Parts: sequence; C-alpha cells; structure tokens
Amino acid sequence: MQFLSDTEHDHYQVLGVGWDQKTRVYGCSMHLDIKNGKIWIQINNTELDIGQSLVEKCVPKEDIVIGFQPVYIRQVSGYAIA
Repeated sequence: MQFLSDTEHDHYQVLGVGWDQKTRVYGCSMHLDIKNGKIWIQINNTELDIGQSLVEKCVPKEDIVIGFQPVYIRQVSGYAIA
C-alpha cells in the first residue's frame, strides 16, 4: 500500500501496489479530496465505510460528499449533495 497526498490541492489516495503471487497489483483503494470545505469520497474500493468512519470522528454528514454516487442517489444518502 502507498499513501499519496497533495496537500497543496487537497487530494489524498491510498494505492495498492505490489504483487499477489505472480499477478501484479496496482489500483486505487481510496481517493478523497477536500473541495469547498467538504470531504469528497471519490472512490472507495475497500470494505471500510469511509463516510461512517468520518462521522465517528465528528465530521458532520453535511461536510461529506459521496462523489462516486450520482446526484439522485446523493440526495437520499444522508450526506451532502455537493
């Protein structure tokens, strides 16, 4: 696993990089951005519920956007739309 951060532009990623026996592993496990004061979850390829984990760390739901979901789903998700 590798953690990439661009604190100047508020982009953060966790990448899976390496080998699983004879198969090369490379892919984005998590990608979060901070835009206009909100945390955008751009992708989550893990079993972790990142939104819920942030709420448990006292981040208000209205400050979390599930960016990989279309707007019509975000409207009923309980999190911010944008």
